Amino acid sequence: MTLGRRAASELLGTAFLVAAVIGSGIAASRLSPDDVGLQLLENSLITGAALIALILALQPVSAAFNPIVTLVEVGFGLVRIRDAGVLVVAQLAGGFLGALVANVMFDLDAISISGHDRTGGHLWLGEVVATFGLLLVVFGSVRSGRTETTAFAVGGYIAAAYWFTSSTSFANPAVTVARMFSDTFAGISPGSVPGFVLAQVGGGVLAYLAVRFLYSHPALPQETP
Repeated sequence: MTLGRRAASELLGTAFLVAAVIGSGIAASRLSPDDVGLQLLENSLITGAALIALILALQPVSAAFNPIVTLVEVGFGLVRIRDAGVLVVAQLAGGFLGALVANVMFDLDAISISGHDRTGGHLWLGEVVATFGLLLVVFGSVRSGRTETTAFAVGGYIAAAYWFTSSTSFANPAVTVARMFSDTFAGISPGSVPGFVLAQVGGGVLAYLAVRFLYSHPALPQETP
């Protein structure tokens, strides 16, 4: 598979993922304006369902949609270092595009910087836990040779993690940065982004170590040079 096709897959997948996160958040806040719990339920279910569909469709090409996942793939020898930078840029660009499209679809300004502050040790811990769990699910299914279950495992985990983590499980730097450009239900203020991203990196490092320990014999071959 050529790098260009993989990058295009990452861009499109991340764009649709962010559009699902932001768009469903806007729809939920309009359909259930007086019930935040119901808004979160609607947002989480749509995000989980979209992830399942996108991974099933794009997994044969490339379906990380997450810089942390891509960097851990580098650590496991599944992605070349020289390719990872291109894929991460594609994910970030896709996230921005998804945010812009979601805003416009709901008749909002294409870009509106979020004022939703999300900061504090408890939220950063939530992001460490959310990202650790996500990568454990992703690479647990991959390294045990059950890649056909990855889409359902990831979608189900994210839908659940919306609820059991204090941060509502962003668990993805590309999605986190993109949500900065929508001052809506799913938004995050620019000042809150660095703390979230650092927590996600920490969760990714811990997950990498845990997966290496738990799955010492990967079922899938390493990428050839």
